[in-house]
Order: sequence, then structure tokens, then C-alpha cells
Amino acid sequence: MANVSLPRASGASTTVVPHPSVSRPISSAAPLPRLLHSLGDENKSVLSLMANADHIFTGGQGQDIAVWDRHKFTLKTSLRGHSGSILALELAEEKGWLFSASGDSTVRVWSTVTFLPVYILNPYLETGAGDLFSLAWNPAMQIIYIGCQNTSLQWQGFCKFQLDRHVEEQWGSGTSTPTRKVHKFFDSYPQYTHRPADLQANNFSLSSSISQGAFVGTNALINISAANVIDSAHFGYIYCMALLPSTREGTGYLAQKPAQSYYLVTGSGDETVKIWRCNPSGLNMMHSFDCQHGAVLSIVASGETIYAGCQDGHVKVLDFETRTLVRSIIVQENVDVLSLSIMQSDLYTCSANGHIHRWSSSFDCIASWEAHDGIVLSSVVSCSSDRKSFCLITGANDGFVKVWAITPEAEVNLSQLHETSALISDSDVTQGDTMTYALSKFVSIPSVSSDPNHREDCRQAAIWLKKGLNQLGAQSTLLPTREAGSPLVLGTFHGTEGKHPKPRILFYGHYDVISAPPDGWDTDPFTVTGRNGYLYGRGVTDNKGPIMAVACAAAELLQDRALGIDLVFLIEGEEETGSVGFVDAIKEHKHQIGNIDAILLSNSTWISEHHPCITYGLRGVVHSTVEITSGVPDLHSGVEGGAAPEPMFDMIRLLGTLMDGEGKVTIPNFYNPVRHQTEAEKQLYDVLSNVTQTPGSVLSSRWSEPSLTVHDIDVSGPRNSTVIPGKVTAKVSLRIVPDQDLQTIAQSLVNHLRGIFDKFQSPNQLSVSIDRTADWWLGNLDGPWFKALKAAVHDEWNVEPLLIREGGSIPSIPYLEKEFGCPALHLPLGQSTDQAHLPNERISLDNLSRGKSVIKRFLSIATNFHAPTE
Repeated sequence: MANVSLPRASGASTTVVPHPSVSRPISSAAPLPRLLHSLGDENKSVLSLMANADHIFTGGQGQDIAVWDRHKFTLKTSLRGHSGSILALELAEEKGWLFSASGDSTVRVWSTVTFLPVYILNPYLETGAGDLFSLAWNPAMQIIYIGCQNTSLQWQGFCKFQLDRHVEEQWGSGTSTPTRKVHKFFDSYPQYTHRPADLQANNFSLSSSISQGAFVGTNALINISAANVIDSAHFGYIYCMALLPSTREGTGYLAQKPAQSYYLVTGSGDETVKIWRCNPSGLNMMHSFDCQHGAVLSIVASGETIYAGCQDGHVKVLDFETRTLVRSIIVQENVDVLSLSIMQSDLYTCSANGHIHRWSSSFDCIASWEAHDGIVLSSVVSCSSDRKSFCLITGANDGFVKVWAITPEAEVNLSQLHETSALISDSDVTQGDTMTYALSKFVSIPSVSSDPNHREDCRQAAIWLKKGLNQLGAQSTLLPTREAGSPLVLGTFHGTEGKHPKPRILFYGHYDVISAPPDGWDTDPFTVTGRNGYLYGRGVTDNKGPIMAVACAAAELLQDRALGIDLVFLIEGEEETGSVGFVDAIKEHKHQIGNIDAILLSNSTWISEHHPCITYGLRGVVHSTVEITSGVPDLHSGVEGGAAPEPMFDMIRLLGTLMDGEGKVTIPNFYNPVRHQTEAEKQLYDVLSNVTQTPGSVLSSRWSEPSLTVHDIDVSGPRNSTVIPGKVTAKVSLRIVPDQDLQTIAQSLVNHLRGIFDKFQSPNQLSVSIDRTADWWLGNLDGPWFKALKAAVHDEWNVEPLLIREGGSIPSIPYLEKEFGCPALHLPLGQSTDQAHLPNERISLDNLSRGKSVIKRFLSIATNFHAPTE
């Protein structure tokens, strides 16, 4: 796995190369396999491999199959008969057979005891099969499946009734050889051998004779019939296939499958993986996965999980039962994954640059080594006859087969691996899991949306997050906003299909952060540092930490096949600068987001240090710019002082009219619509007052009462004490609450300032603009979604959560609630001392971990909510 470090920018523009993986870095705690032996000829590429307890079978560009003694590592014999490269090998161990597929468009069957040929299979030739790339043996149904260059799937059965039917269909009572056609495109087609003499007798039973060993060594010929062909099974070459036995009772689309079923999984150059249900008479397609990362070159299956190696270095982890993408492992970007092998829960990926990576059951890369001086083309895991030792056998275009001694994951102390993994820089932090490692990479991208020098960093953060969500199992993409704006990240974790429509929850967050000047920071703000149970870094609590907690919660449920809802991530990159372009982007791409039943966010902190909270209200905001100009250049106060009407005096007088002596806003009718506090709210404030030791009236003024603030007054000119500025600018904001109308309040501010200024009869000019706005939001405490979230918090923390409001604003939440017509929920994860927007921003590891658990509980409860039918 190519772990690319993320460079950090401090006050300068930096082009960030995003880390391609949210898996932990390769750890030396996992031992590298020991090379037992090298076999082969450097002049012959090893295209295919197979092994049993006693032999290693290798096929390559030569026309022979080498048989190596597995114990002595010596060449025992060669199997000769093909006239093209050996592209695939497969074992039928219960029958003592080896199947080989070749560029000569034949499949040959060999005895693994006598090493003599048993059969020659010729594909159905009406359209020409071309090269035969892949094989899979179904031991229960005694069928061999063949993946062809002409995109067809073909098969041949070896049960008695299948062979007897084959003899009747192919030979009947005559003696002629079937007519062959040469395909106009493929140059490889079968070279027929003679018809076995024993077939001349009309009363001959092929199946009974084979069962008695009559044809070993006689090149018995079988031509696959048209009934055993699916033309255009894919829209590309069928490079790989695997058999997947299923012994579980199905759910969803597999609910009707019997207790014991077999499925064929195929991968193709058309970038898809298809699942076919096997039956004695053929195949029925059940599902198709679109991998979207180049041709599918390798496939391996274990239990209910399918691993598909792709052309561009991705391995797609697919769940068979739920038809969902569980994870996308990025092995090495743009390096083809040509072979996959699995041992128990360990996955081995073999790449075109000669490297092999070992992945744990949690998709962490626990070992990597350069195995070959060339492209690794084939691999297989084999165990000894006593099943006490295992080896990984690999072949490459360097001509060598290498045998590696490997150890199952259960024998590696993974708890030590997690503790010693260099996840973050401080040794006090030992929770080396995906969530904290991914957060360290996420934070290292300085996605400061307010600084144009970091515009590219914001884009790179979006790209990284898209890939990260993809790896965790979501289907993700980027959505454009405005020109030169930061993109939205849209990612969906698809839950298991059930009898009822799945609820769809939208999780909103933001990947942009506030600036982080180094003054006041004890550590680098863009390097996550662990200290005394906290993670420090810009964005760890606002909002990158909560994003990763929710994403990992969904990924864990998905991995456990326990995600019963669709969780839609909508992560923007300009929240800290007013969400410019957000509304227009949502309207344009709403069809891609789909229907939404509830909205969830986590973008604030608790009111205290130790008591979990749920936020149910936010104030709205109106940001404005007030500008007064004289229309002339700046003047010298020693020359013009006292003679020129100064814009500064007008500004001071004007701003002074916005508040009375008691601190009340003087805009007409400003307070009239304000909703009065209920008795229930007063009781809530009493509880919060006891917890925070803050008077309830103070909390109420912060959260549920409107306010006005003058943030800044700026002047033109050099700002020294001898200049009369020709232009004075002030930044003014209003915080609004239920039931003030946003547009009415904004217009009232403009009207009030203009009306007062007109009374000044000043020669200066006034300009008032509304820069950005956000409406207030109040949640429904009695709704089922809120009750579900409250129950999840209670079950995790074993206390009733405090119900709080916030004095700040999140522009996107009231908009999303209205746009999708569903309730919003706000779950803060951080503590009151997290220092969001300030130096030494931090989040508690315990809060992060338990916050993830709360999300898992909430999503599990939400599984029981049935989405409305369309």
C-alpha cells in the first residue's frame, strides 16, 4: 500500500497529494512471510497456478504444465498437449483432476495421480470462444465453468446423466466429427484430436466407462453444446471467476434460496462483477456490481464476502448477501491487482509492480513486500496434508514460482499490532484504529475555506474524503458548487434490502476549517497530536472528527451486515464562510441525493465537560456591511479637520442608534414576533443552570433571545492619527430566533439604517448590503426520530442527555429541513472545552469513540422505521 504523506502548509499555498487510503499504515508488527523456495525458468512467464498437498502445478507462455514435487521442490513431470499459453488452472480434488484452459481454446482434464489426460473439452464454436481466461469447479454439481474471450460463459457437467446426454447429443449413432467454425476475430480455436475408437459402439456409456478409468490417457473428446452457453454474459473478456457456496438462509433478494446453494462470481473487462446462481441445467444471473475502477482482473470469495481486484489498484469488497459494497481497498494507485488469494480472514493482493500486500479482516494492511522482479500474475494459498502449515505460492513474468510460509491472522497478536501502530505522534494514544488514523490524515490537509491560498487544499480534502468514504463502503462522488467553489462530497452507505422500504438518513457536515495561525498552539495545528486522552489539531472537533466517527459507525454496521438504512453523507467545503453556492448545488443535484426521511448533524459541543447533550435549537443570523463614504480621497486632519464632514462621525452616530441604553435593539417591531418561553423550556433552563452554574436568564439570552453585534469598523488610508478616512466600513450582524422572519428582519435593518441616515442630512453617502443569512432552527422534541436519538445517547452513556440550544447558526440545516421536508437532529460529540475555532482545538478520544457507538445505536433503532412508499 502506497502510504503518501500529506505535506502541511502554514500560511502558504501548498499542493497536497492526498493520502489514498483510510487503512492504517503497514506495520512491522506483522511478520513478513519466509521464502521457502523459488522454482521455474526465468524465460517463461507464470500465468496460472494451482496446488494440492503434494504438487504445485504451473502454467505459462509455454504450452506445457509443469508439475513440481511440493516436498522436494523438484520438477516431477510436464503435462503436454496444449498448443497455446496456459491461462487458467483449476483442481477437482475429490475426483483427482486438474483442469487447464489455454489460448488454444481448449480445456484439458488431467489425472493428478497418473498425470495422464482424461478429457479434452472444446467450447461451443458457433461464435468462437477465443482465449479461455478463467475456470471454476463446482464440486456439488460436478460442473466446470469457463470464462471466454468472446464474453461468453460456458460449462460442462460430469455427472452420469450429463455425460450420457452429451454422448446422445454429440455423437448419436453416427461416426462423423462435428463441424467447426473459425471465428472471424479470434485466432485461437480447438485443434481436434481423433474421435476415440471406443465411441464407435452405439451402445457405449461414456460416464460408466470414465468412472471405471477406461479413458485415462485416451484423450476423450467433449464438445460443449449450445445449451451450455450464455452469450454476452459480460460486455468484456471474462478474466476471472470464483465459486461461492452459501449455507445460510437468505434475506432480501436471496430469501428464496435453499439451505445449500452455489453461486458463480465472474469478473470482466467491462468493470462489473456478476453473481450467477448455479443449477444442474445452467446459470441464472442474480446481481451485477459496477466496480467503476477499471477491468476486474481477479476475484476471490470467502464466506459471504467477494473481493474483486481491479485494473487501477483498487480491491472492491462486496457483500454477497446484502448486495452492497462493504469497502474499497486502495492497494497502490494505478497499479493493476492481477491476482488475489485468501487464507482464513487474511487477503493477499498481488500487483503488477511485483509487490504483495497482506490485509487483515478489518482491511488494515499488515504486511507488504517485493515478492518478484516483475509482474505478479498468479497466486494460490495451499495447506499441508495435516492442515497445520500454509503457504502462499506466487508466479510472475520473471519466470519464477515462489513459495512463502504464511501464518493465519489468528496467530498474529493483533492487539499488540493496534497498540504499537504509529498512528499518531504521541505515545499516550494507543487506539490505533481506522477512525483515528483516518482523522489524522484528514486533519493534515489544511482546508481553510476563508483563505484563497488554500483553495486547492479544500479541493484535495474533498477528494480525500470521497476516497475515504468509498473505501469504507459508500458509493461516493463530488458535486460541483459555484465557479471556483469547493465541491460537495456525496456518499451513500447502502443498507440491507428488506421487506419494507429502507429509511434514508442524510448526514450533513463540513470538511473546511477555520484558519489556524501558529500563535497560541502548543503543537502543529495540522498534525494530530495525542495527549492525555485528547486529540489536538485544527478540525478534530469542528467538524472532521465527527464526520469520521459517523462514517466509521456506518462502515462497521455495513461490515457486520447490520446496516438497515441508507446513510447519505452530504459534506460541504464552505460552511465556515457562509455556505456560498450550497443551496443552488442542492437544487441542481437533488435527484442524485434522493428522498430523505431525516437529517443528522454533529457540529457543536456539549454545554459541560462530562454530561452528553442533544442540541434542539439554533439562532439564525443576518450578516451585513454598512459603508459611509465622502466621495473624496483621504484628507489630512491638520489641513481639513473641522471643515470636512467626516464619515467616521456619521458611522458612530448611525451605529449608536441601533441599541438603546438598556441594550435593546431599536429596529421597529424587532421583538414583536419573538416566541415566548414556555414552562417546559423554563424547566429545561433550570436543569441546565444547575449543571453549568450559569443563571438560566444568561443561557436564555444566549440561545433564545435575539441580539445585535458590531464586529468591526475599518477605514481607508494608512490608519494613522493624522488621516481623515474617506471611507468607513462596519460589519454588523443580527441573531434571530423563533418566530422572527429572516427576510423581514434583514429588510428592517436596511430600512432602519437608511431612515436614520437620511435624518442626518449628511453630504456623505451610505451603502448597506446584506452579505449572507441563515434562518433559525428548532427541532421537534416529540418526534420519533428525536426520541430514537435520545434513547441511543441514554443507552450509551447511561444518563439522560441534556437538551440544549445554541446561540450560533448553521445555515444549511433549516434549508435542508425545508428542502427535503423532514426533521433535523443535532448530536454534539465534543465537550465544552474543545476550543473550536481557537488555538489548541481538541476532542476527547472517549467522546469520539462513544460518539461512534451512539451513532451505531441510533442507526440500528432507525432500521425499524419504515420509509414512506412512493
